[in-house]
Amino acid sequence: MNRFYILAASFILVLATYSCKTTEKEKQAIFDLRLSAEEIEGGIMTPEILWKFRRMGSICPSPDGKTVLFTLTEYNLADEARRTNIFSIPSDGGEIRQLTDKGGNSPSWIMDGDKIAFASQGALWTMNPDGSGKKKVKNLENFETYSISPQDNMIYFTRRVKLDQTPNEKHGMPLADMRIIDDLMFRHWNYWHDYSYSHVFIAFFDGESVTGIKDIMEGQKYESPTAPWFDEGEISWSPDGKKIAYTSKKLRGKEEAISTNTDIYLYDTDTESTINISEGNEGFDHYPVFSPDGSKLAWQSQEEDGYEADLERLFIYDFSEQSISWPSEGWDYNIGNIRWSSDGGTIYFSSPYLGTAQIFNIDLSSGEINQVSSGKYDYSPVAVQGDQIITGIQSMSMPTEIAILSAASGDMNIISSVNGHISDHIKMGETEERYIKTSDGKDLQMWIIYPPDFDPSKQYPALLYCKGGPQGPLGQSWSYRWNYQMMAANGYIVVAPNRRGNSGFGSEWREQISGDYGGKNMQDYLDAIDYMAAEPYIDEERLGAVGASYGGYSVFYLAGIHEGRFKALISHCGMFNIESWYGSTEELWFPNKDIGGPYWEEPKPAGYKYSPHLYVDRWTAPIMIIVGEHDYRIPYTQSLEAFTAAQLKGVPSKLLFFHDETHFVTSPQNAVIWQREFFEWLDTYLK
Repeated sequence: MNRFYILAASFILVLATYSCKTTEKEKQAIFDLRLSAEEIEGGIMTPEILWKFRRMGSICPSPDGKTVLFTLTEYNLADEARRTNIFSIPSDGGEIRQLTDKGGNSPSWIMDGDKIAFASQGALWTMNPDGSGKKKVKNLENFETYSISPQDNMIYFTRRVKLDQTPNEKHGMPLADMRIIDDLMFRHWNYWHDYSYSHVFIAFFDGESVTGIKDIMEGQKYESPTAPWFDEGEISWSPDGKKIAYTSKKLRGKEEAISTNTDIYLYDTDTESTINISEGNEGFDHYPVFSPDGSKLAWQSQEEDGYEADLERLFIYDFSEQSISWPSEGWDYNIGNIRWSSDGGTIYFSSPYLGTAQIFNIDLSSGEINQVSSGKYDYSPVAVQGDQIITGIQSMSMPTEIAILSAASGDMNIISSVNGHISDHIKMGETEERYIKTSDGKDLQMWIIYPPDFDPSKQYPALLYCKGGPQGPLGQSWSYRWNYQMMAANGYIVVAPNRRGNSGFGSEWREQISGDYGGKNMQDYLDAIDYMAAEPYIDEERLGAVGASYGGYSVFYLAGIHEGRFKALISHCGMFNIESWYGSTEELWFPNKDIGGPYWEEPKPAGYKYSPHLYVDRWTAPIMIIVGEHDYRIPYTQSLEAFTAAQLKGVPSKLLFFHDETHFVTSPQNAVIWQREFFEWLDTYLK
């Protein structure tokens, strides 16, 4: 669960983009993203306005660093049509140019910047840097991710390969609708196993067509990129185009369900051989990146098998010495977005850091690590071009834009404004960083988001925001559902503590939560809301608590221990009965680590004493419960159990059940209903 907030947006984007087919609905839709006169006059965020924001996807600088490609996805709320197209902007700022108008995704520069490759309408295309001369590449359709080699003469791409027999095929019954299951991992996060596997293919590429397609994982019932996110960053070319590094978890069934042991595999295009270069490390190994001269390979590595929130370390494989080093040893923060400097002597990376996500570099000769970026921002992704860094930047008050940083000084310039049509008219609330002392004397950081036009002489209701995870960062993210500014615009002061378990405060802080779900992190929440409730501008009789995933669990648990603090609660997709959840979830490494193992073990793992259902006798505060039918991480029955308990207890309660949603609510009209019901519930009990 800890990857929920980090990867939700990218997962949704992957599902939405790679086929890139223009639907009839999209052709007929009128994408009017302008604010109405009433919305401008209102001047604050609404659910309808949130769906007028254009969402930035890929960010891809040209080889000379002078131009940046990016994608924008737009939604039409009236009929839920969606379109994604490719745009460009000079790296020193200036006019944005739209390069595609019939769909376009995953842009990449080829032929030394003379051409752009991109995915559209289920195929691969090329075009000139100004968007002219679009040509469909022959013989390549039905793919998910792709990358053209540095020499422009080969391509790798991924597609699903059916290797398992369906019950219909086995029994010759084409109208049957059922499954025969004899092993674990039969479903994952939001989807059922479809009898196929994501494989890496290579082929020759001449700029106009693809030939000689070969499956380099032929016959293997394993996947790359790995489930459930299928992140294209898990595969990369060597600079000479003769090797492909890819991530795969070559485990099946029960072993796959209880292990996080992925490895980095190296495929040689000349010999057609594959070796495992991370063999021996038992945790996650992923996101390989070759050095500019191809002599080394860097990647993110976790040590402990079964612990998906373990420290993300920088590992480097030296091909000449056939050895692995750990240059970031002693750095106690996660490493991601690894990028080499042009001379190969420095690696840049991003890291969750003290409630933000900053860019750092490490000098490989000395091991010295320096912070490059600054400010109340999350920076990601990261690209290094000479003496500048091209990156995405977002905050609690701003969705992703493009920023250019000086690699030497860290000076930053935001060069895009893709949502100026909204931000020019909408007031955002101020955000404030605070540190307080917890009950056991620890320093607790929290972010306070105030309503627009906040007046300290007045009193406001407040919401305790409970983050998912339980690990992972609470940084400067901009969400299209759990949007802090939306909550503030509705007149609520938002209190968002970086309680124990959150990333960005060192391993001890992050690791403390495992096995202690109802312990110190819950006291952190109570300490945070008690501190803020003492402020004269907060009405302590109008406090609420809201959260999703582990945050939803937190709300369920707080419902039994808050001793009257909260007058309204909202739990989205939370765990309610840990025993029944253990038997219905899929990534079993997670409860094995964080709860302590199966409930039938003797002695019974201590983590089960923190199951919220054990404290229902103390539930009194009105609670709204939200769930998606296709959530397999925390199956919807958990929310049904909680709602039934609340109803039988006579606690005011409401259930929002979305038939076609998952762990996330992503359909525009469903999401608007979600927001409207969210605030209707809170306003009923807190205003």
